Amino acid sequence: MVSLLLFVVTSSAVATNSTIPMKLEQSVCGIKEPIYFWLWSTVAGRPNSKRLSGLDGVVDISFRTQDGRTLRGHKLDTTKTSPPYTEPAKGFLLVLQGNAMLADQILGEYRSYAHIGYDVYIYDYRGYGRSEGKRRLKAIIHDTNEILTSLIAQGYEERFVYAMSLGGVFLLNALDQDMQLDKIIIDSTPSRLSDYGCPIEYDPVEHLPNDCSNVLIVRGQRDNVVTPAMSQDLAREAENRNAMVVSDPEFSHPFMDAYATTHQRRMQVIQRYLLQ
Repeated sequence: MVSLLLFVVTSSAVATNSTIPMKLEQSVCGIKEPIYFWLWSTVAGRPNSKRLSGLDGVVDISFRTQDGRTLRGHKLDTTKTSPPYTEPAKGFLLVLQGNAMLADQILGEYRSYAHIGYDVYIYDYRGYGRSEGKRRLKAIIHDTNEILTSLIAQGYEERFVYAMSLGGVFLLNALDQDMQLDKIIIDSTPSRLSDYGCPIEYDPVEHLPNDCSNVLIVRGQRDNVVTPAMSQDLAREAENRNAMVVSDPEFSHPFMDAYATTHQRRMQVIQRYLLQ
């Protein structure tokens, strides 16, 4: 319970069947689930467009889910950078943030990708920031699957996902075995949610692809939010399936590294893996 509480301080048509939103937005982890999501979203705070001031290439985006919720976020568009990237985008990078973050808080960290030809997408999770709906695990997993499916269908040649903390939980649960992604990074994600009252079927370690040769697992030995013990089984099983694992003695939780130089090094590890 203490470990779970630590998460709090860190980080297309309308369906004709009106019961779909209710089914997606029901709690699967008991009565604690809506309470924790409310706390996490409160820590995330409110959207603030001033955070995007001076950031070129920003486009406001929205996504209509199958159950009729509108998710809102931001895109760094290669064609709108200064100077604009003149060739067709090489690919996309979908960023899935931690559970106490909003899209506008971290978008600027990925501006370099747009300048070299990658469209960057970050959405506020359902019920967070400017996105509609109730904040529920099952629903956000469903949203992640829909967004990924839509991006892949756009025909990008290279398809990248960087998921951190609880974002890795959403991603792994949302992945289909036949989903064609070129590179996946899972950063500081726990192995299991069943330790906190969720059904075992939502444990991230149960959803690793059979072949993880396109997966990088990042762990921080100084992470007090998702401790090394909490991510160990996920990392071990992913490595057994040919994933690359980086377990850095200086890394803490994403965006909580003690020094700016450490955070920059983390971003370099991520970029190097995606673009190598």
